[in-house]
Amino acid sequence: MKLNYRVVTFALAIIFGIFFSAPSLFQMQDGKKITLGLDLQGGLHMLLGVKTEEAVESRIKSIAASVKHFSERKDILIDTLNFDENGITITLLDKDDVKRIKSFLHEVKGAVVVAVDESISFTLSDEEIQNTQKQAISQAIETIRNRLDQFGLTEPIVARQGEEKILVQLAGIKTMEEEQRARELISRAAKLELMAVDEDRAARVYSMSENEAASYGDVILEDATNPKIKHLVREIPILDGGMLTDAHVGFDENNRPLISFSLNAEGAEIFGDFTGKNVGKHLAVVLDSKVYSAPVINERIGGGSGQISGNYTVMEAKDLAIALRSGSLMAPIYLMEKRSVGPSLGADSIKASMIALVGGFILVIIFMVVYYRMAGIIANIALISNLFIILAIMSLFGATLTLPGMAGIVLTVGMAVDANVIISERIRELLHEGKSINKAIEDGYANAMSAILDANITTLIAAVVLYAYGTGAIKGFAITISIGILASMLTAILGTHGIYQMLSKRIQKSKNNLLWFGIKG
Repeated sequence: MKLNYRVVTFALAIIFGIFFSAPSLFQMQDGKKITLGLDLQGGLHMLLGVKTEEAVESRIKSIAASVKHFSERKDILIDTLNFDENGITITLLDKDDVKRIKSFLHEVKGAVVVAVDESISFTLSDEEIQNTQKQAISQAIETIRNRLDQFGLTEPIVARQGEEKILVQLAGIKTMEEEQRARELISRAAKLELMAVDEDRAARVYSMSENEAASYGDVILEDATNPKIKHLVREIPILDGGMLTDAHVGFDENNRPLISFSLNAEGAEIFGDFTGKNVGKHLAVVLDSKVYSAPVINERIGGGSGQISGNYTVMEAKDLAIALRSGSLMAPIYLMEKRSVGPSLGADSIKASMIALVGGFILVIIFMVVYYRMAGIIANIALISNLFIILAIMSLFGATLTLPGMAGIVLTVGMAVDANVIISERIRELLHEGKSINKAIEDGYANAMSAILDANITTLIAAVVLYAYGTGAIKGFAITISIGILASMLTAILGTHGIYQMLSKRIQKSKNNLLWFGIKG
């Protein structure tokens, strides 16, 4: 027997497969392991809806804030600036400034601007409103996924379902506390706003109605620590969380947790300009329509950073920082459907899948040995190696194994041996034609290669498409099929060919085609 590069590569692949699949197979403490999906280990299944109409109102409010800052920076005098869910109305003191405001508003995508004398009205086109609503759903999916990734869950499934629904599946959620924490993190708007306090009317906040506050361009907000305390703030914020770049947990001088946040260049400029012009006045830090603090501005604050302090635990502060970092939701979401999947279903699924996998595996091994004899044993070695390699790669990347994924492994068992069936049949045909064993083996592999490549490449393309356009369960199936195809190309073609080359002298010496290939003569 003589070693060759094919056998060495095959041996290294087997060692790799056994080494990296062992932690998953034997549930070792150390090493990377495959994570079981929702259908196998249980967890939380939720269907969420998105209030897309509120995304349009939020965007108009943000545009109004930009107009206010632009006018202050350009020394444009505004008499009134009002907005609602339909648009913005601006009245200027100087008609000559109308052109500059119009020019600024026209830069907004989908803007519809109408000017009459000193008055300007702004709305979004119907097409832009629809785009904003669609963007709210896409942004919600991305934001929820980012939050859950930072929450520490392995491969949560977050996908669009229908036009305005979001499917969320969280494997491994077992207790009510974990479920409640995940739900709060998902649904939290995390909308940060810095708002000016109405210093002239703040003392009358407890005797003022919501309508009266609105007539002054104000809004009444609750205090985050004590709902009985009210704050009167300007409805149009100075800036919002869209300008936030980072948020992390810190501690004050009394070792109480707080959130430190940073703003982008635009936010830092707006923040610096406002604080410089309003020294001695109060600035409200508002999160999800609640005032967390309203400190006095002692000096201009540059650098674009600030803090949110409140009466919360370290865990609550961490979740809040995650929500802020991942971005605020453009529109609120609400729970439409919730199901808790118990681990008993997962246990039954695993048991049934293992019976199918082991049963199919044993039947394939028996057939190959009975029909192809030693060639079948060589093919079985490749098949076993293929399974180890699949598990090793999934473990190495921390992939999630779902029930469709296990079905993919079962299917891979059949596909992995298919290449060796083609090769063995080609070799047998050539032996029947009277070719020497060496010639039959080399030509058998050469003749079978095109059929094997065609079959595997077309299947791999289908798997890639399934992964690109499918949702969680389909992706799991596509992943296992893809890994299985690539592994079988290594084991069934390179590995078995190397074994035949290594044993070629022994095969020639025995001259027993029945023993080696299952044919007489």
